Amino acid sequence: MNTTKHAASRIQQRGVPPIIVDLLLQFGARQHAGDGAEICYFDRRARKRLHSYAGGLISRLSEELDAYAVVAGDKVVTVGFRYKHINHP
Repeated sequence: MNTTKHAASRIQQRGVPPIIVDLLLQFGARQHAGDGAEICYFDRRARKRLHSYAGGLISRLSEELDAYAVVAGDKVVTVGFRYKHINHP
């Protein structure tokens, strides 16, 4: 996982487990965020794929599945937890 210094500090400040960021990049849904960046998050389909991959482990991480990551190129720019619904175009 390539992260910027900003993302590394946000991961620590916001308490997002690094495994969640890895799972977001591997299984998360993606939506364009402008300027070549994408938002990765767990929608219903992504949670279903994740559950079929990891099974019962996901039930233990369910609180962290509201996380998102902003990715530009091959780097994670920032991460956080969603408090609002992400609107689809």
